[in-house]
Amino acid sequence: MPVRTPDPDPNERDDEGTPRDPLGGIGASFGRTGHPVGDGSFGSPAPDSASNPGWLTDIELAEARRRLPMLYVEALPVRTDGVGLVTEVGILLRATPLGEITRSLVSGRVRYGETVRDALFRHLENDLGPMAFPLLPPQPVPFTVAEYFPIPGVSPFFDDRQHAVSLAFVVPVTGTCEPRQDALEVTWMSPEEAASDSLAAEMEGGRGTLVRLALASVGALR
Repeated sequence: MPVRTPDPDPNERDDEGTPRDPLGGIGASFGRTGHPVGDGSFGSPAPDSASNPGWLTDIELAEARRRLPMLYVEALPVRTDGVGLVTEVGILLRATPLGEITRSLVSGRVRYGETVRDALFRHLENDLGPMAFPLLPPQPVPFTVAEYFPIPGVSPFFDDRQHAVSLAFVVPVTGTCEPRQDALEVTWMSPEEAASDSLAAEMEGGRGTLVRLALASVGALR
């Protein structure tokens, strides 16, 4: 199943009232428009570049994708017990522009001038809601770097639109998750269920492998 890294929604607005771009500019949600960070959604004009220079037009984004790898962050939300052991894993249920329902992770592009930590927090809030209360260290370190290629077989991860490099994190959340944008729900499951072949078959672009790597990195894969 091809992967669709999250793309920005030109109607989404940040706290200052200016359009915000989630995984595309960097940081949008999977399958929102087919254009990740910094570009406008299908059928909608891109925001004024003067007010948000991180946005790209459809033509600019297509040109960039032909020439440059795109940088993303991805996160596996987890709940932990009192000693920090992972007890539950949160997997997103998403709807694609084609009407397909898939399983995925929190994901989005990194914007120009944005730190990885800020991009990660922004996408967690975009997908899980403002009351998720993710616990991010001052300097997050990814458990792996996933490389998505438009050619199947180059790596375990595939994105038919682009070459994307993704910094992947495991992030504990302590609050209430209320999915937003194209995320329909968060399904909480045991680490064993999250590592199952049946779930991997439902996930985009080889992300089942990414989930297993995430669980192994925190000692939750047995």
